[in-house]
Amino acid sequence: MSDLKQRLKIGSQQIEEINKLFLDPNNEAIKAFMDVVAKYGTPEEINSKAREARKLENLTARLKEMDSPYLTDVEWLIKQRDSGAFITEEEYRRKVLGDKADSIRFKDDLAVTLEISAAQYFPWLRLEAEQAIANGELMPGRFIRVRKMKEQEQDNGDIMAFAAAMQVMGATYVETLDTKGTDGSNVHLGGPETITGYFGGIGAPNDYALKWIDEFLYYYTTYGISEVLNTNPGTVMLSYILYKLGIDIKFKISVFMGNDNPFAALWTLIGAKLFAREDGTSPLAGFNWSNSTNNDTIMTTAFFRKSLGLEDVVRFEHHVVETWRSIVRQPYDRRNDILELAESVPNISAKHEGGDVEVEQKLAEAGAHTSSILDYFRDKEEIIASGDWDALTHNYLEKHNAVNKTARELTKRGLAFIAAPKLHHVDR
Repeated sequence: MSDLKQRLKIGSQQIEEINKLFLDPNNEAIKAFMDVVAKYGTPEEINSKAREARKLENLTARLKEMDSPYLTDVEWLIKQRDSGAFITEEEYRRKVLGDKADSIRFKDDLAVTLEISAAQYFPWLRLEAEQAIANGELMPGRFIRVRKMKEQEQDNGDIMAFAAAMQVMGATYVETLDTKGTDGSNVHLGGPETITGYFGGIGAPNDYALKWIDEFLYYYTTYGISEVLNTNPGTVMLSYILYKLGIDIKFKISVFMGNDNPFAALWTLIGAKLFAREDGTSPLAGFNWSNSTNNDTIMTTAFFRKSLGLEDVVRFEHHVVETWRSIVRQPYDRRNDILELAESVPNISAKHEGGDVEVEQKLAEAGAHTSSILDYFRDKEEIIASGDWDALTHNYLEKHNAVNKTARELTKRGLAFIAAPKLHHVDR
């Protein structure tokens, strides 16, 4: 078998042919891509614009200039952080374990990132923070957004307020661009009656991959948004090329890409390695596992990830809970899987997309509004007009509660978590 495995070696000739293709002046696809990039300047100019746009003082100045009501909430968050209003990691561990916490050697090198999705509206952050302060709870260390980008821009600077808050908290966050399969890019598909048509390919047919890159560069240079959700192999490829050019963007691959076995994940990681910079870094900040993935698959892929030098680069993001409706069969609860993985697999995140099963079940039995993935695609104006705003807010706070349950269970086992760093991982 060892002799047979030698046949798998990729020869230098194949690599050279790939390089030749990328550098071929007759490659019209790459030329079209470069033309999109050129609209925004050189890589150095593009990164400079993004750095300026991302600066906290510039974001707050723009909010002030437009008289955004959200500026007050950003300033409130800064004040709460600076006054030490949030519970620290050490205090949290004592709260859960009592004096026993002082004698436990927590596995900080295997800390699990606490992740919440989808954080659609900036006002929810303040409500979440107020609850965290009042109850001695943790704010997530990673936030995922799926709200329409243009709607965020037009909503009193929501897009900037959220970006500012993430810096105040030290949290990472991911936006979802408007150029995706639900934007009418496939003219043959409509609503639910054509849903199976999306299985033939979603997100970026024909020239839409270039439109996606154009949109990404717009938000990168205008607001400093550097990390977005990626759902299409073509836009994954172009994101690798952007980074290879020297543009400091990141992306995470969505659950919809279907990394559900070690070989699919190996292909994902090979792409990250192939297009890594000389320093070994990649724009692939992480990828969501399919809901069907088991721990054996994740641990096998952890071996691939480490062997390729990507253990500290690419985060494994896995759903603990999902929205109650429109995504998976319920009950869906993978918390025990995360707790097992946290014993030995570094750089993973526990993603909370819904409330805990027992909470959602009670809401359903009471005829109340349970969490739904379809709510992500509704207009805010329509949500308010329908009277669902308070219900969706409640659904979001139940996700926060699920995040904190995971943190408690990790702590009980001597395992570590990554919450919002500038709020909780501080010394006082």
